[in-house]
Amino acid sequence: MSAVELEKLKEQLEELLEKRFVRPSVSPWGAPVL
Repeated sequence: MSAVELEKLKEQLEELLEKRFVRPSVSPWGAPVL
């Protein structure tokens, strides 16, 4: 993933976190899914 793509992904994740569409996982069994 290029630096530009990574930055856009970070921005999108921050926006989704702010809107509470997603939340950080605290599960030891969690897996990253995008």
